[in-house]
Amino acid sequence: MKSNNFNLMFITNNEELVRYASKSGVNRIFIDLEINGKYERQGHLDTLISKHSIDDIESIRNAITNSELLVRINPVFSGTEKEINDVIYSGADIIMLPMYKTAEEVEFCAKIINNRVKFIPLLETKAASQCLEKVVKIPGVSEIYIGLNDLHRDLGLNFMFEPLANGTIDHLASIIKTANLPFGFGGIARLGEGILPAELILAEHARLGSSSVILSRTFHRRSESLSELEALMSLDKEVNKILIKRDELVTRNSKQIQEDMYKVKRIINSIINRMHNEEVV
Repeated sequence: MKSNNFNLMFITNNEELVRYASKSGVNRIFIDLEINGKYERQGHLDTLISKHSIDDIESIRNAITNSELLVRINPVFSGTEKEINDVIYSGADIIMLPMYKTAEEVEFCAKIINNRVKFIPLLETKAASQCLEKVVKIPGVSEIYIGLNDLHRDLGLNFMFEPLANGTIDHLASIIKTANLPFGFGGIARLGEGILPAELILAEHARLGSSSVILSRTFHRRSESLSELEALMSLDKEVNKILIKRDELVTRNSKQIQEDMYKVKRIINSIINRMHNEEVV
């Protein structure tokens, strides 16, 4: 049976994919407007730099059946107020703010949004982690999302999931939960896949109390059309697997939780050691 309290997010601006994903149990469709500074940070890496536009929002809004529409805007800049208002006017349910470094930036956006839609600051810098205790107290902040891709690099780490092994995510999650806010982090591949198995990532979501995750490019093989996706997988089946597995994981006893956590740490540390050895060679 599908869980209805774990949000799966699918990044796409394709109307056919949106309809299919929405009917398949994906409860957040993610339009990504972030472009300012992204090529400078990630242009040399194998990361997703979307080419979505504000014009996509209205058409995607009309294609959605049972899902919320989340829009990631640009980091704070001179046009932030207009961008926020345009995004809300076009039909967004949730606004996500990336690359903030101060609580003042979050408060600035929260005041513009003024509770018209949900607001999720995206914690992905060392500075953002340091001001988290202030951010979670800002009126209008609905939840927090932790972006492991930029965060691990800003912390000087080598592997995206290293913050799970060194206690960083535990610390951040504790602050967020103390403020009674929902949170999520990172991305997830299909069950049975991933250099760090998706089942174990999901186990960490369950252990930490996370309520959302992004379906990674690995999950949908970078599909850009419905025909591409359907040729590769049954989205409904794969989504259902994740939700059923999560429901199982939240019923684990304390011994099972600890065993799974140690597995995660062992695998992550093994990956880091292997990466280090490859650099030395």
